[in-house]
Amino acid sequence: MTLSPAFLDELRARLSLSEVAGRRIALVRAGREFKACCPFHNEKTPSFTLNDAKGFFHCFGCGAHGDVIGFVMRHDNLSFPEAVEALAGQAGLQVPTTSPEDRERFEREKRLYGLVDNAAAWFEVQLRLPAGGTALDYLHRRGLDDDAIARHRLGYAPGFGGVLVRHLVKDGFSEADMIAAGLARQPDDGRAAYSFFRDRIMFPVADRRGRVVAFGARLIAGDGSKYINSPDTPLFHKGRTLYGLSRARQTVADGAVAIVAEGYLDVITLVEAGFTGAVAPLGTTLTEDQVLALWRLHPGPEKCPVLCFDGDAAGRRAAERAVERVLPHLAPDQSVKVAFLPEGQDPDSLIRSGGATAMQAVLDQALPLSEVVWRLAITGRSFTTPEARAGLKAALEQQVARIGDAVVQELYREDFNRRFDAALGPALPGVARRRSRPGGSAVKPVIGRLCPRAARRWQMAGGVALFRSGPPTPGRRLPGGA
Repeated sequence: MTLSPAFLDELRARLSLSEVAGRRIALVRAGREFKACCPFHNEKTPSFTLNDAKGFFHCFGCGAHGDVIGFVMRHDNLSFPEAVEALAGQAGLQVPTTSPEDRERFEREKRLYGLVDNAAAWFEVQLRLPAGGTALDYLHRRGLDDDAIARHRLGYAPGFGGVLVRHLVKDGFSEADMIAAGLARQPDDGRAAYSFFRDRIMFPVADRRGRVVAFGARLIAGDGSKYINSPDTPLFHKGRTLYGLSRARQTVADGAVAIVAEGYLDVITLVEAGFTGAVAPLGTTLTEDQVLALWRLHPGPEKCPVLCFDGDAAGRRAAERAVERVLPHLAPDQSVKVAFLPEGQDPDSLIRSGGATAMQAVLDQALPLSEVVWRLAITGRSFTTPEARAGLKAALEQQVARIGDAVVQELYREDFNRRFDAALGPALPGVARRRSRPGGSAVKPVIGRLCPRAARRWQMAGGVALFRSGPPTPGRRLPGGA
């Protein structure tokens, strides 16, 4: 985005920095300035000052400094174009565009945002009408009260395909815009457009700024996919969006941990239980763009995102796919942790049965990514032959090679070499030497008859199966093997 200095000066002139910041933090007047505890680092004594006359803020504690645009960028975790657009709306200014095509695209997107938000409000109303009774009862049975339903703007799409279309036409929207926004479909035979979502509970999906751009929808009864999502549109790209991101962006900045769950109701239940950093991909495997969006929420190493997977075979497969996505993008102070729920549980069911305490216990046991890669590599493998042990080394090296950052890659390699030596003995030549003893075994120190000390070594090396703990027994595969 290229903007003229004149436009940016006009934007700054129209907005009071104290008014913008005062909506986000508690300010106290101090003469001609304002003071506050800095929102960009933890402190008890205010060192953050704000001066409307000069138009800038400064923190004497952490050095944060900037104008109203910079404040909104840092506080709301927005890019420069996003911050300018948000502030321009408050100031009553239209962001200038550089060509007729840009102006046309801007106007069209503005119209589509209004259309999708209108549909979201209409779905909310339908949930409270008699036709939405079954959907509302379902949500109540899942433990959501009316306030929670309203907070998350849940709704209902009636089973009659033309009702939404007629409502939106009455409000001045065209069928072409409904189709472009993913809300309607046009039959091939030329008949009138009909609603894409029918007889489903509706979950509005917002962009980073909190604007509704799409929907997830759960089937109430009958045949069809249990969940469907809006198709990609000019406003929405499924692989780049996370459900709940607009809310999580702010709460994570305030100290919450980003938790990646697998479904809409999981996110809602987590948020209502106090885990306000919960988000979810939209019915797909976590993508590279979504991982990078998570890291933008956590700019430092203190609290990395936690990927939370169901405790079943599908959850384990999802974890493997997530590892594949994350490894190439690891960098210094940039990683994730992985938490597995008890077998047969998801966040929604675990919290409803055991409360927030049970969920917190799972998060407290989240594993570093290196530990997960190790456990995935050893689960299901036999190590009774040199060839099998060489296979483990090759599998680990293959994963390490996926890491793009050279320093992180080398440290992962060193970590896995230590684990291998501690669990299975030194490198293969040393293993062969121990075999020369009559009746000896290359891996007898660990996977032969385990004394307590050797068992502890195995545990410290991470030598437990990914989903069931315990040392191996002689002549058998590691726990979790086939």
